[in-house]
Amino acid sequence: MRFQGSVFSFPAEANVNRHFDWIAFAYERLLGSYRPDEIVGRLGLPISGYLLDAGGGTGRVSAALRPFVGGVVVADLSRQMLRHGRKRNGMKSVQARIEALPFPDRAFERVIVVDALHHFSARQAALEELARVLTPGGRLLIEEPDLKRPAVKIVAVLEKLLLMESQFIGPEGIARALEQAGLSVLPVRRDVRFRAWIAADKPPAGSVKRPIPD
Repeated sequence: MRFQGSVFSFPAEANVNRHFDWIAFAYERLLGSYRPDEIVGRLGLPISGYLLDAGGGTGRVSAALRPFVGGVVVADLSRQMLRHGRKRNGMKSVQARIEALPFPDRAFERVIVVDALHHFSARQAALEELARVLTPGGRLLIEEPDLKRPAVKIVAVLEKLLLMESQFIGPEGIARALEQAGLSVLPVRRDVRFRAWIAADKPPAGSVKRPIPD
């Protein structure tokens, strides 16, 4: 798959993530650098193919993964977030809704969604679209705040009060949604603080998907 420079398409709904346009200039200073230790192994890196950072904003997370993959594409709806990250070496940017990605089938060996799924307005459609662009045998990894933690429940309420239209669901709900998207889900993992990881593989062509146990 070939990309030349940063690519920007402008959907009519580009103002949906206006909150992120407002904070884009300070986003990485507020959050700091991302340590990829937790997800390199969960993603099965390194690989030679492309990684898609869906809802990746400035590319803060995928920049940390760049040494482990053949290439990175960041897809996000916020134009300003993408612009603040577009100068990263070897990373491409596409402004798009995640449920309507401008990529061919089976374009990416790995897909990540880090702290972004709760911002997707059409979550199930987005997961099905991510499954579409994933190569057979590829892996999708979602990192989300664990809704079982009291602090995360407070954050969920605050984001609603700020009219961010966030829709939080627990890790097990995400796993079921990934199953519905046709992926084979691995056991949910949690850390001791507030994060959860849900990984799912796209079955190789011609294989039968095995559902996760109840």
